[in-house]
Amino acid sequence: MASGAGEGTTQPQQGHEGRAGAVTLLRAADLVASRWKNGGGVTREIAAYPWGSDLDTFVWRVSVADVEQPGPFSRFPGIDRTLVLLSGNGMLLDERGGITYSLMKPLDAAHFNGETAIDASLVDGPTRDFNLMLRRGRVRGLIDVWRGQAEHTLDADVMLLFCASGTFDVALGVEASGAGAPVTLGETDTLCIEAPRALSCAVSGSGVMLAVYIRYV
Repeated sequence: MASGAGEGTTQPQQGHEGRAGAVTLLRAADLVASRWKNGGGVTREIAAYPWGSDLDTFVWRVSVADVEQPGPFSRFPGIDRTLVLLSGNGMLLDERGGITYSLMKPLDAAHFNGETAIDASLVDGPTRDFNLMLRRGRVRGLIDVWRGQAEHTLDADVMLLFCASGTFDVALGVEASGAGAPVTLGETDTLCIEAPRALSCAVSGSGVMLAVYIRYV
Protein backbone atom coordinates (compact mmCIF):
# COMPACT_ATOMS: atom_id res chain seq x y z
CA MET A 1 0.00 0.00 0.00
CA ALA A 2 1.14 3.54 -0.57
CA SER A 3 3.58 5.08 1.86
CA GLY A 4 4.35 1.78 3.52
CA ALA A 5 0.94 0.18 3.83
CA GLY A 6 1.19 -3.38 5.00
CA GLU A 7 4.12 -2.58 7.30
CA GLY A 8 2.05 -3.17 10.43
CA THR A 9 2.13 -6.42 12.35
CA THR A 10 -0.13 -9.16 11.08
CA GLN A 11 -2.66 -10.10 13.74
CA PRO A 12 -3.71 -13.76 14.17
CA GLN A 13 -7.36 -14.33 13.39
CA GLN A 14 -9.32 -16.20 16.04
CA GLY A 15 -11.68 -19.04 15.21
CA HIS A 16 -10.01 -20.24 11.98
CA GLU A 17 -9.25 -23.95 12.21
CA GLY A 18 -9.21 -24.80 8.51
CA ARG A 19 -12.56 -26.59 8.78
CA ALA A 20 -14.58 -26.97 5.59
CA GLY A 21 -17.67 -24.85 5.93
CA ALA A 22 -16.39 -22.96 8.98
CA VAL A 23 -17.80 -19.43 9.13
CA THR A 24 -16.11 -16.57 11.01
CA LEU A 25 -17.49 -13.08 11.49
CA LEU A 26 -14.79 -10.39 11.53
CA ARG A 27 -16.14 -7.14 12.93
CA ALA A 28 -14.70 -3.78 11.89
CA ALA A 29 -14.49 -2.74 15.55
CA ASP A 30 -12.08 -5.61 16.26
CA LEU A 31 -9.58 -4.80 13.49
CA VAL A 32 -6.24 -3.55 14.76
CA ALA A 33 -4.93 -0.30 13.24
CA SER A 34 -1.22 -0.26 12.39
CA ARG A 35 0.31 3.10 11.47
CA TRP A 36 2.91 3.07 8.73
CA LYS A 37 6.49 3.79 9.72
CA ASN A 38 6.57 6.98 7.62
CA GLY A 39 3.28 8.26 9.08
CA GLY A 40 1.52 8.30 5.70
CA GLY A 41 -1.49 6.24 6.70
CA VAL A 42 -3.00 3.35 8.63
CA THR A 43 -3.65 -0.30 7.68
CA ARG A 44 -6.19 -2.62 9.29
CA GLU A 45 -5.65 -6.26 8.44
CA ILE A 46 -8.87 -8.23 8.01
CA ALA A 47 -7.42 -11.71 7.55
CA ALA A 48 -4.31 -13.51 6.35
CA TYR A 49 -3.58 -17.15 5.57
CA PRO A 50 -1.99 -19.21 7.03
CA TRP A 51 -3.81 -17.83 10.07
CA GLY A 52 -1.36 -15.78 12.09
CA SER A 53 1.21 -15.54 9.27
CA ASP A 54 3.38 -12.46 8.92
CA LEU A 55 4.14 -10.29 5.90
CA ASP A 56 6.85 -12.66 4.68
CA THR A 57 4.88 -15.89 4.93
CA PHE A 58 1.24 -15.18 4.03
CA VAL A 59 -0.33 -16.93 1.04
CA TRP A 60 -3.15 -14.41 0.85
CA ARG A 61 -4.01 -11.29 2.79
CA VAL A 62 -6.88 -8.80 2.80
CA SER A 63 -6.84 -5.43 4.50
CA VAL A 64 -8.26 -1.91 4.52
CA ALA A 65 -5.97 1.11 4.35
CA ASP A 66 -6.54 4.80 5.03
CA VAL A 67 -4.14 6.79 2.86
CA GLU A 68 -3.41 10.20 4.33
CA GLN A 69 -0.36 11.32 2.35
CA PRO A 70 1.15 10.62 -1.08
CA GLY A 71 4.18 8.38 -1.31
CA PRO A 72 5.73 5.17 -2.66
CA PHE A 73 4.14 1.76 -2.27
CA SER A 74 5.88 -0.83 -0.16
CA ARG A 75 7.18 -3.62 -2.40
CA PHE A 76 6.06 -7.23 -2.03
CA PRO A 77 8.04 -9.46 -4.44
CA GLY A 78 6.07 -12.43 -5.73
CA ILE A 79 2.71 -10.95 -4.73
CA ASP A 80 -0.15 -10.11 -7.10
CA ARG A 81 -2.11 -7.14 -5.80
CA THR A 82 -5.59 -5.76 -6.34
CA LEU A 83 -6.51 -2.39 -4.87
CA VAL A 84 -10.11 -1.15 -4.82
CA LEU A 85 -10.95 2.45 -3.95
CA LEU A 86 -13.64 2.56 -1.27
CA SER A 87 -13.95 6.28 -0.53
CA GLY A 88 -12.26 9.62 -1.12
CA ASN A 89 -11.73 11.86 -4.11
CA GLY A 90 -9.33 9.63 -5.97
CA MET A 91 -5.82 8.28 -6.20
CA LEU A 92 -3.28 8.00 -9.03
CA LEU A 93 -0.79 5.14 -9.04
CA ASP A 94 2.25 5.89 -11.18
CA GLU A 95 4.24 2.85 -12.25
CA ARG A 96 7.77 3.26 -13.50
CA GLY A 97 7.65 2.90 -17.24
CA GLY A 98 4.87 5.39 -17.80
CA ILE A 99 1.79 3.43 -16.72
CA THR A 100 -0.71 5.26 -14.49
CA TYR A 101 -3.67 3.60 -12.76
CA SER A 102 -6.45 6.11 -12.14
CA LEU A 103 -8.79 5.32 -9.27
CA MET A 104 -11.16 8.27 -9.39
CA LYS A 105 -14.42 6.94 -7.95
CA PRO A 106 -15.41 4.25 -5.45
CA LEU A 107 -14.94 0.69 -6.75
CA ASP A 108 -12.33 1.69 -9.33
CA ALA A 109 -9.64 -1.00 -9.13
CA ALA A 110 -5.99 -1.52 -10.07
CA HIS A 111 -4.17 -4.84 -10.57
CA PHE A 112 -0.36 -4.89 -10.40
CA ASN A 113 2.70 -6.85 -9.29
CA GLY A 114 3.85 -6.26 -5.74
CA GLU A 115 7.50 -5.92 -6.78
CA THR A 116 6.71 -3.03 -9.13
CA ALA A 117 7.92 0.46 -8.16
CA ILE A 118 4.78 2.56 -7.77
CA ASP A 119 4.19 6.05 -6.39
CA ALA A 120 0.72 7.06 -5.20
CA SER A 121 -0.66 10.59 -5.32
CA LEU A 122 -3.94 11.78 -3.83
CA VAL A 123 -6.32 13.83 -5.96
CA ASP A 124 -7.94 15.81 -3.16
CA GLY A 125 -7.50 14.55 0.37
CA PRO A 126 -7.31 11.13 2.04
CA THR A 127 -8.72 7.92 0.60
CA ARG A 128 -9.68 4.50 1.91
CA ASP A 129 -9.02 1.35 -0.09
CA PHE A 130 -9.45 -2.42 0.03
CA ASN A 131 -6.37 -4.56 -0.62
CA LEU A 132 -6.19 -8.15 -1.83
CA MET A 133 -2.71 -9.68 -1.87
CA LEU A 134 -2.05 -13.12 -3.40
CA ARG A 135 1.21 -15.04 -3.47
CA ARG A 136 1.90 -15.76 -7.11
CA GLY A 137 1.85 -19.45 -8.05
CA ARG A 138 0.22 -20.44 -4.75
CA VAL A 139 -3.24 -18.92 -4.96
CA ARG A 140 -5.63 -17.17 -7.33
CA GLY A 141 -8.42 -14.77 -6.51
CA LEU A 142 -11.00 -12.41 -7.89
CA ILE A 143 -13.35 -9.77 -6.52
CA ASP A 144 -17.00 -9.50 -7.49
CA VAL A 145 -19.26 -6.54 -6.63
CA TRP A 146 -22.66 -7.30 -5.12
CA ARG A 147 -25.50 -4.83 -4.60
CA GLY A 148 -29.03 -5.05 -3.27
CA GLN A 149 -30.92 -8.31 -2.85
CA ALA A 150 -29.84 -11.48 -4.63
CA GLU A 151 -29.04 -15.17 -4.24
CA HIS A 152 -25.58 -16.45 -5.07
CA THR A 153 -23.82 -19.80 -5.12
CA LEU A 154 -20.47 -19.83 -3.34
CA ASP A 155 -17.80 -22.23 -4.56
CA ALA A 156 -14.17 -21.58 -3.62
CA ASP A 157 -11.46 -22.61 -1.18
CA VAL A 158 -12.18 -19.45 0.82
CA MET A 159 -14.85 -16.77 0.43
CA LEU A 160 -14.68 -13.35 2.02
CA LEU A 161 -17.79 -11.18 2.02
CA PHE A 162 -16.70 -7.62 2.81
CA CYS A 163 -19.30 -4.91 3.39
CA ALA A 164 -17.79 -1.91 1.60
CA SER A 165 -20.74 0.39 2.41
CA GLY A 166 -24.22 0.21 3.86
CA THR A 167 -25.63 -2.81 5.71
CA PHE A 168 -26.33 -6.35 4.50
CA ASP A 169 -28.04 -9.42 5.88
CA VAL A 170 -26.37 -12.66 4.80
CA ALA A 171 -28.01 -16.10 5.06
CA LEU A 172 -26.13 -19.30 4.22
CA GLY A 173 -27.54 -22.74 3.56
CA VAL A 174 -28.68 -25.28 0.99
CA GLU A 175 -31.77 -23.14 0.58
CA ALA A 176 -30.53 -19.78 1.75
CA SER A 177 -33.92 -18.11 1.73
CA GLY A 178 -35.09 -20.65 4.30
CA ALA A 179 -31.90 -20.69 6.39
CA GLY A 180 -31.67 -19.64 10.01
CA ALA A 181 -31.22 -16.11 11.31
CA PRO A 182 -29.04 -14.13 8.89
CA VAL A 183 -25.79 -12.45 9.87
CA THR A 184 -25.88 -8.66 9.64
CA LEU A 185 -22.78 -6.99 8.23
CA GLY A 186 -22.15 -3.29 8.80
CA GLU A 187 -19.56 -1.21 6.99
CA THR A 188 -16.11 -2.86 6.97
CA ASP A 189 -17.44 -6.08 8.57
CA THR A 190 -16.39 -9.30 6.84
CA LEU A 191 -17.75 -12.84 6.77
CA CYS A 192 -15.09 -15.50 6.11
CA ILE A 193 -16.37 -18.86 4.81
CA GLU A 194 -13.91 -21.73 4.47
CA ALA A 195 -14.27 -24.19 1.60
CA PRO A 196 -17.84 -23.41 0.54
CA ARG A 197 -18.93 -25.96 -2.06
CA ALA A 198 -22.02 -24.98 -4.04
CA LEU A 199 -23.24 -23.18 -0.92
CA SER A 200 -26.34 -21.03 -1.30
CA CYS A 201 -25.96 -17.46 -0.11
CA ALA A 202 -28.80 -14.94 0.09
CA VAL A 203 -27.95 -11.28 0.64
CA SER A 204 -30.22 -8.30 1.11
CA GLY A 205 -29.55 -4.71 2.05
CA SER A 206 -28.26 -1.43 0.72
CA GLY A 207 -24.79 -0.40 -0.29
CA VAL A 208 -21.96 -2.43 -1.80
CA MET A 209 -20.43 -5.77 -0.88
CA LEU A 210 -17.12 -7.10 -2.22
CA ALA A 211 -17.19 -10.87 -2.64
CA VAL A 212 -13.65 -12.27 -2.72
CA TYR A 213 -13.20 -15.75 -4.24
CA ILE A 214 -9.91 -17.45 -3.33
CA ARG A 215 -8.63 -20.73 -4.78
CA TYR A 216 -5.37 -22.49 -3.97
CA VAL A 217 -3.22 -23.63 -6.87
